[in-house]
Amino acid sequence: MSFPVFKGAGYLLAHTPDMIVRNGTTCSVERETHPDSEFLQNIGSHIRPYEEVVNYLPNQVYIGGARPEELANYDLPWYDKEYKGERNAKFGEIQPQDEFIATMKICDAFELVALTEEFVASVKEKFEANYPELSPFFSKLEGVNADEAKVFAEENHAEGIYHNGEFVGYVKRAHDVDVNLSAHTMFENLVVKASGVIAAIHMIRHSEVNAEDIDYVIECSEEACGDMNQRGGGNFAKSIAEMVGLVNASGSDTRGFCAAPAHAIMNAAALVKAGVHKNVMVVAGGASAKLGMNSRDHVKKDMPVLEDCVAGFAVLVSENDGIHPVIRTDMVGKHTVGTGSSPQAVISSLVADALKKGGLKITDVDTYSVEMQNPDITKPAGAGNVPEANYKMIGALAAMNGDIQKKELKAFMAEKGLPGWAPTQGHIPSGAPYVGFMIDDLTTGDKNRAMIVGKGSLFLGRMTNLFDGLSFVVERNDGNTGAGEAEAGVSKEEVRKIIAESIRKMAESMIEG
Repeated sequence: MSFPVFKGAGYLLAHTPDMIVRNGTTCSVERETHPDSEFLQNIGSHIRPYEEVVNYLPNQVYIGGARPEELANYDLPWYDKEYKGERNAKFGEIQPQDEFIATMKICDAFELVALTEEFVASVKEKFEANYPELSPFFSKLEGVNADEAKVFAEENHAEGIYHNGEFVGYVKRAHDVDVNLSAHTMFENLVVKASGVIAAIHMIRHSEVNAEDIDYVIECSEEACGDMNQRGGGNFAKSIAEMVGLVNASGSDTRGFCAAPAHAIMNAAALVKAGVHKNVMVVAGGASAKLGMNSRDHVKKDMPVLEDCVAGFAVLVSENDGIHPVIRTDMVGKHTVGTGSSPQAVISSLVADALKKGGLKITDVDTYSVEMQNPDITKPAGAGNVPEANYKMIGALAAMNGDIQKKELKAFMAEKGLPGWAPTQGHIPSGAPYVGFMIDDLTTGDKNRAMIVGKGSLFLGRMTNLFDGLSFVVERNDGNTGAGEAEAGVSKEEVRKIIAESIRKMAESMIEG
């Protein structure tokens, strides 16, 4: 079988300012422990309006409204730089909060979400105009009496939904005692599903594929849905597929913390290469828990709360069409149990070891896509510039291997690296934000080879202290849809002839016998 290809990508940022304070973990914990804190009193004045979110350059890069390289033209911080963006761009959109809330209602399969009549009336028309793909579910956009909804939410442990500071509905619990089906958890799950659905819609819009031709879906967000008997049973993948009309698709969920997208994409590539499926969509919704995760530091430094969007992405892995970039499944790097946790060991296992399989040097890759976290968010919180740190380690390893001189490290980083632009929702920055640009760079652009590097922290689950990571090489398509067969020395047609000749001889032998 030939190498599979990346055929499309879609991205979503849903601006959810009210959810920062009411649903993000940082503010939720603060409200439980210090309800009258100065931080909670001040955070409201640091939350950006929708227009500023649209005009924020890293957000425009995320949806394809600007190239990543444009970020290098501006000194940090970026939040105070003037830029003009649009809601919709090449790979996706920045969705306003009211339409995202409507998406949550549309995605509700068990009548857990109620929205007020006034709110539904204000959003219904524009929502239906923007997402005709969801027309089979438009009938769900019905409203309820606002006063009755508020009383119900207060008396029945429901999670309130707010827009512009006003109560507009609720998510109720799906079980009286099961904490896995509590209103809080169901709210988080619906955020994942809704953001995954819109990202998937944009992937289909921006790729050369029909929805009915996608036959498998892998969902790789950081959340896990289930009940008390199977806490992570799933299935976000199939629920998203149902919403966007993937009538011929099945699917499953893959979890791996921040490295999950790399694992999911490699699983998709393996399924396509093996001939099990022709078109596999990898999709991930966002995490409402991480809204405002570093907001305490942002407020302390008198800057905007930059973690104000739920993110999502979807990419399509398909059979080789001779055009789109090929995923080299024979050049995969992995962080094994025995790798260790030193920076040199990690980068060696994920980068150098993978390239050695193809007889390549670190300098043979045109672009590395690592953890593309936005330094505007992470630096004020004390986490530094994550992409830059990764590129320094890759460059240092290249110098150790003799691929570059030490004095060339800075030039190497500028040539092979990219500034970070993705929201800090774990799985979202992990290599995947570059896929849309990579498809262009390795088809109509001037680049020939890229590497996706995903890394993850497994200790968060309190099951192991091990680190995790997976990487793979992506190359410009040489137009040979039989790539890989020639490398094996025998083409598909030759295999058919050999089999046919063997059967003929066997039949002749039986007749003669």
